[in-house]
Amino acid sequence: MSPTAATTPTAPIAPAGPVPASGWTRLRAVLAWAGVAVYPAVLFQASPGGRDGNSLLWIVAGALLTVLVVALMRRRPWPAFTVLVGAWLTIIALAPVRAAATGGLQVLVTDLAVVLMAVERTRRSSLTAAAVAVVTQLACSVLYAHGNVIVPVAGSIVLAAVVAWMAGNSVRERREHAAVLAVRATEQAVTAERLRIARELHDMVAHSIGVIAIQAGTGSRVIESQPDEARNALSAIEATSRETLSGLRRMLGALRQAEPDAAARPAPLDPTPGLTDLPRLVATTGEAGVRVEVHRRGQPCFLPAELDLSAFRIIQEALTNVVRHSGTAQCEVTLDYREAELTIEIVDDGRGCELPAAGGYGIIGMRERTALLQGEFSAGPRPEGGFRVQARLPLPGEAS
Repeated sequence: MSPTAATTPTAPIAPAGPVPASGWTRLRAVLAWAGVAVYPAVLFQASPGGRDGNSLLWIVAGALLTVLVVALMRRRPWPAFTVLVGAWLTIIALAPVRAAATGGLQVLVTDLAVVLMAVERTRRSSLTAAAVAVVTQLACSVLYAHGNVIVPVAGSIVLAAVVAWMAGNSVRERREHAAVLAVRATEQAVTAERLRIARELHDMVAHSIGVIAIQAGTGSRVIESQPDEARNALSAIEATSRETLSGLRRMLGALRQAEPDAAARPAPLDPTPGLTDLPRLVATTGEAGVRVEVHRRGQPCFLPAELDLSAFRIIQEALTNVVRHSGTAQCEVTLDYREAELTIEIVDDGRGCELPAAGGYGIIGMRERTALLQGEFSAGPRPEGGFRVQARLPLPGEAS
């Protein structure tokens, strides 16, 4: 053996096995269109006027190929529709014997094709197909309708085609309408989630930044004369910053749970804030220079998580507005647990202000939170001075 022959690579032999999926797909397509090619001849043999028309084998073959052609209309509508209409036109023209029965079947099959075209294609394409079908049917009706029967037959053909097209077009319009509704529902869900996240961020960050700004201003003014007070202000800034970072980390962790590989990550362990965190909120507001008195009426009860969070956020945003805009050193928070609702009221005796200045997005966020819980919300200056925020949140049956 020569060295060249010894080093020449040999082509690998493909192992014997089943045909790949792509090969089967091509084979099925070839067989399907081969059946479409012989469809007119088979249909002619199966027709009552054709050669061996009474043979059951030809009838079964013609029926199966008709189903095949109709099925192919979903993938290749115009070629399949052309073959279908042309085949039946050929049958009526070449086998006029007992053509009345064959003509009725031809109308039925071609109208079924019109229905499929109206369902799968655009309105312009389906109207073109319906017009072609009607012209073909009317041309064929001349071979088996004579005398006074021509007008009723022609009217029936046109009416059947119109009904077939309207049925298919109605199905297509319902599909399109359902798709539009699905897209709109998705957009509304995305918008609602964005608003929810915006409310959470606003309520969380606005309060903390307000407290930090006030503490920073206090610390900068007294850092020379009262270093202990400046140190306390810095400690409050640190505590508020850590709390805000913890809340942001919790929110980002919840948002990341929507990612595909979120299951591999541990869930955030920090609890969602609620009315149990009210003392901490009161302390933080006190550090910002506003003393808060909390009054509770009625018997406190268990609140669902969403209602508990909303109640806390409403109080938080209202206290933020007091710190920023009221110019007062104290306010009152009242929680009234009634039989069917929880009433929250925050009042202060400050200078009061107009609603846009009082809350900006805060008032909007509190109103949206209350509306989502089917509650009632009001906010505005008090006649005796100051500002008042009230939210009435209905309690579910198990809570009440």
